[in-house]
Amino acid sequence: MNDQSLITADAVRNATRLPDAQTVTSVTHWNDRLFSFRVTRPLSLRFRSGEFLMIGLLRDNGKPLLRAYSIASPSWDEELEFYSIKVQDGPLTSRLQHIQAGDQVIIRPKPVGSLVVDALLPGKRLFLIATGTGVAPFASLVRDPEVYEKFDKVILTHTTRSASALHYSQKLVNDILSDEIVSEIAGGKLWYYPTSTREETPKMGRITDLISSGELFADLDIPSFDAANDRVMICGSMGLNTDMVAIMEAAGLSEGSNSAPGQYVLEKAFVG
Repeated sequence: MNDQSLITADAVRNATRLPDAQTVTSVTHWNDRLFSFRVTRPLSLRFRSGEFLMIGLLRDNGKPLLRAYSIASPSWDEELEFYSIKVQDGPLTSRLQHIQAGDQVIIRPKPVGSLVVDALLPGKRLFLIATGTGVAPFASLVRDPEVYEKFDKVILTHTTRSASALHYSQKLVNDILSDEIVSEIAGGKLWYYPTSTREETPKMGRITDLISSGELFADLDIPSFDAANDRVMICGSMGLNTDMVAIMEAAGLSEGSNSAPGQYVLEKAFVG
C-alpha cells in the first residue's frame, strides 16, 4: 500500500465532510515512536471498555484506509482516545502521526473485541498483561468503575523496550490515583508493574520471564496464578500472546470469549 495514495493532513483539515468523520481534539507525542490522540465521539456510539474500532484516513480516490485500534478511553468518556505507534513507512500511521487538533479522522462506530469483563468468569484478581501499545485497551478498563466492582485487585503490567515508552501508562496510573473521585474507586485496588527490556528502568525484564520465574509475584508479595480466583487479559505482540497462553494453560486457566466466559482472554483480531 502506497502512503502517497492517502490525502494529506492539510487536505483532511480542510475537508468539509468525510464519511464517519470525527474531529481530532488533542494529540500527544510521547516519544519519537509513540503518540496518542483524542477525537470527538459519535453520538450513536456505545461500546464496552476494552473493545476496538476501525479508524483511518481517506485516500485520494475517496476510499478509506482503516486499521483496528483499541479504544483507550473508558466507555463513559465523552471523547475517544487512541494510542498508536509511529511507523514511518506504514500506509496509515506514517500519515496519522501528523494529525493535529481540528483534523478529521474516520471512525467506523462498530466496536468489537474480546478484552471485556463480560468474557471473564467472576474472580478476585484481574491481571492486565500488556506490551507496547497493547496497553491501550487496558487504559480503558482501568478507568471503568465496573472493573473495580467486579475485582478486588486490578494488576496492570506494562512492558516496553525503552523507558520513555512507559510514560503513557505511568501518567495514566498517576492520573487515576490522584483524581479525587476516581481514586475513591481505584485506590488500593489498582496496582502497576512497569518493566523495560532494553533501556534501564527500576524493573527490567520480559513480563513472561518475570511471571515464569515467580519474580512478579515475589515483587508484589502475592500468590502465583490461581485458577479459582485469578482472571487474566493479554494484549501485545504475537510472541507475548503465544508465551502467555502457554503460561495460562500450565496454571490451569481456560480461555474465555464473549459467548463462553473463561479465566483468561486475549485479543486475536490484531497484534498491537
